[in-house]
Amino acid sequence: MQRYQCMACSYVYDPAVGDPDSGIDPGTSFADLPEDWVCPVCGVDKSMFEPEE
Repeated sequence: MQRYQCMACSYVYDPAVGDPDSGIDPGTSFADLPEDWVCPVCGVDKSMFEPEE
């Protein structure tokens, strides 16, 4: 699965790990994250993420 990086703080969302602190289970693709999900580090929304190279 594709990893996505936050352009504001460089946090990387890894679908293999998910975001357990936000209730996102491992195996959840970036596209399947809720629309109101925000970066767990800096709080920006999904629009500030780009696919990792």
